[in-house]
Amino acid sequence: MPRRPTKRRQILGTRPLTFSPFARTSCMARNHILKTKIMKSHSKHEGNGFIRKSPEPQSESSGSSSSGEEFEEVQADFAFFDPKPDDFHGVRTLLQNYLDKIRWDDIGFSELILGQTTVGSVVKIEGDEDSGVFGFITALNLERYKDSKSIMDLKQYLLKVCKDNERENDLKRLLEEQTSSVGLIVSQRLVNLPPQLLPPLYDALFDEISWATEDEPTKELQDSFRFKLYILISKIYKLKTTNSKKTNRKKKPIQESFIYVKAEDEIFHKLCLWSFCFPLHTQTASKVEDYELMGIVMAVEASKIPTFRNELKGLISES
Repeated sequence: MPRRPTKRRQILGTRPLTFSPFARTSCMARNHILKTKIMKSHSKHEGNGFIRKSPEPQSESSGSSSSGEEFEEVQADFAFFDPKPDDFHGVRTLLQNYLDKIRWDDIGFSELILGQTTVGSVVKIEGDEDSGVFGFITALNLERYKDSKSIMDLKQYLLKVCKDNERENDLKRLLEEQTSSVGLIVSQRLVNLPPQLLPPLYDALFDEISWATEDEPTKELQDSFRFKLYILISKIYKLKTTNSKKTNRKKKPIQESFIYVKAEDEIFHKLCLWSFCFPLHTQTASKVEDYELMGIVMAVEASKIPTFRNELKGLISES
């Protein structure tokens, strides 16, 4: 098997980001964009290449249209790099609202991500490793980092927001008994990062996990990447339940139960062993009619990852 190829990859032209069939249709209006484009602010962050400082979809940014900043479309090719300490502020910024609005050790969490260089990637401008961070992905072993305050905070948060009795038992078992084989996948990115990045980004992650089970210097570290389960924390739009007596006489077309903020979550959700949703305190400036922004936690068996990788490639190629 080939070992650790360079992380630099040429990215294809932009197509609309795909979520559910409903959302794909609404995105088709942007299909005329042929090259990778990003929005670059003239007023600040020009030097480090940062664009909008939110990992959420553009519709969830508050006040973005009234800030008075001028923007232009610029072409950019992206590449993957190993995380390094200089990426701290970019990674921490992308973690805004990762755990809703709670106060937690996001500084320590950012340091964990940057300290694990064998597994994980940051997305930057091709040919400029010192540019700003446009996205990142990693997988952290919950047992290995159990003494980190950030992981303690994260576990406490998950147990607090889980209100489903059956899922609560599953979650407790995962967080207390199975931690040595559980990987927390964290994937955050800016809204207008092209979806063509997703398959190679996830391929890089899971290839590095596989290589780490052989290449890490100690058996303990090698075993820490032998994941049996992955846990993911994300956001989705969930269809609101309506009282049939209060509905209009006009029948609405059949709506999707979920609209996925991240394209890959549609596949993770389908393949997951279990999941649960929970309400968020963070709400968006732009609402989606009949839908509510919710948090979602998903547990995915490692045996499902080959299927995930294949389906993700198909999902992106269809969009």
